[in-house]
Amino acid sequence: MAPLVHAARAATGITTLTLDSPANRNALSARLVAELREALAGAAADPGTRAVLLTHAGNTFCAGADLKSPCDPADFLALLREITALPKPVVARVTGHVRAGGLGLLGACDIAAAGPQSSYAFTETHLGLAPAVISMTVLPRLDPRAASRYLLTAETFDAAEAARIGLLTTHADADADVDTVLAPVLEGLRKASPQALAETKAMVAAGVREALDRDGARLTELSARLFASDEAREGITARFERRDPSWVR
Repeated sequence: MAPLVHAARAATGITTLTLDSPANRNALSARLVAELREALAGAAADPGTRAVLLTHAGNTFCAGADLKSPCDPADFLALLREITALPKPVVARVTGHVRAGGLGLLGACDIAAAGPQSSYAFTETHLGLAPAVISMTVLPRLDPRAASRYLLTAETFDAAEAARIGLLTTHADADADVDTVLAPVLEGLRKASPQALAETKAMVAAGVREALDRDGARLTELSARLFASDEAREGITARFERRDPSWVR
């Protein structure tokens, strides 16, 4: 069985973790989450790794929960905690679409860069769900008015808007490339000392980690309850059947 997460370390000290499950748009299945957690642990233990670059195969960074076989919300919470507690910076490299739980991954990363073709949407409310677990990694970063709009309406927005509201650190313009805008970021990380990166990350990620510790159990329970609800069953069924759910007027 081919792995869903590939790890590769460059001589320059950047370990690249690639989500490689394009058949389901890199959705958060139990297997993908488990493999990503294992790969992160390996990068944390590798003294040659200065930083982690999280990227993807296919045209979607992550579509959120695997609706056919979703991971346990507690395991997803553990993954987000491990990203924010990793003693090495995690940089997201996005060239495609990001939806729902994928935005939680993005929010957990210390730095996030995207290409001009990427798009974003918190799709949960259209499925009878709420962006419960991911709220802990995205709300500390987002402009409050923008958060209210996009988490409630499930509208799709582009990379420029994602950067404006705080979801992205930087993005490439239409005539540029994401690797071009990432080059100075990765060069800066390569030149930093390991202990300096670890201690500085602990400071800048403190707010997100505090939210995960404070609200993790409550919001994980909420997520599980909503997934088991009648409205969520209707919303998810409607999505697979390519129709509006019954509550649409």
